[in-house]
Amino acid sequence: MELHTLWFVVIAVLWVGYFFLEGFDFGIGVLTGTLARDRAERRVLINTIGPVWDGNEVWLLTAAGATFAAFPDWYATLFSGFYLPLLLILVCLIVRGVAFEYRAKRPEERWQRRWEHAIFWSSLTVSVLWGVLFANMVRGVPIDAQGEFVGDLGDLLSPYALLGGAVSLALFTLHGALFAALKTVGEIRERARRLAGRLGWGGGALTLGFLGWTLAEAENGRGVPALVVAVLALLGALAANARKREGWAFLSSGVLVVAVVALWFLTLFPQLMPSSLDPAWSLTAAESASSPYTLRIMTWCAAFATPVVLLYQGWTYWVFRKRIGTHHLAPAAHGADTRSPA
Repeated sequence: MELHTLWFVVIAVLWVGYFFLEGFDFGIGVLTGTLARDRAERRVLINTIGPVWDGNEVWLLTAAGATFAAFPDWYATLFSGFYLPLLLILVCLIVRGVAFEYRAKRPEERWQRRWEHAIFWSSLTVSVLWGVLFANMVRGVPIDAQGEFVGDLGDLLSPYALLGGAVSLALFTLHGALFAALKTVGEIRERARRLAGRLGWGGGALTLGFLGWTLAEAENGRGVPALVVAVLALLGALAANARKREGWAFLSSGVLVVAVVALWFLTLFPQLMPSSLDPAWSLTAAESASSPYTLRIMTWCAAFATPVVLLYQGWTYWVFRKRIGTHHLAPAAHGADTRSPA
């Protein structure tokens, strides 16, 4: 395997890991404004992701850094052409992180409620924007012969891209609902499972329709196995959820997210960003890659660092694996500490 192909695969894996992990993070954020009925239940939902949400964002930073180092032309065109949505994503991620940390700093209900609104709206906005961004990247945007984006914001809001945003929101909310069912006890767990069942049928149909549209317009059939995996994962999640097997249901929804992202990258390769003006102007992995020396250095660094990161994150999830409920909350606590109760 050539080094530029290897690094395309590595970057795809980083995005898969990011959406698998941050997907349920964003879903939990959306559920704080839809599933939770009171202040205590919002605290419980926030505490389910308290120990892990910031660690999950490492995958995004690594994916962006790897793109910059391995494919500088791709990075430049992507971040200039998608400047506004990426800026909005960055702002939402900052607001969301501040909200997690600041919500419990003061006891006033109004103060905490405002930060809860910030968590909900920032999570919802980011969930939609990631789908819009990746849908545009896969389908193609106006890129000229110099590899520069020459469109405007309206070019990023096609029906296909908007459907991609709706699909990512539905997927992340489903993933979050199944995570909530896995990590909570009591009434909130039951409601999360019922909501996941409804989201599975509605969001699943939307997702499969979107994937079918993607494959219908693709120039290759490499994404077909991923579509099959997505269908099986969706059915598995629904079946496990109906049988109250939350662990298997969450794992299946994770496989569904992985299959959707994998289909995007399988359909895309060997291109990085197709040009809607002229296919000859599309960015390709071979033409946009850094020098072989740079890629070799990156490969050695990744081989050393990746196992360390995986072991650390795996240990974190193991330590905070227990379920929590409203009865675990300290009565004197002001709000959602961003760490799960011991």
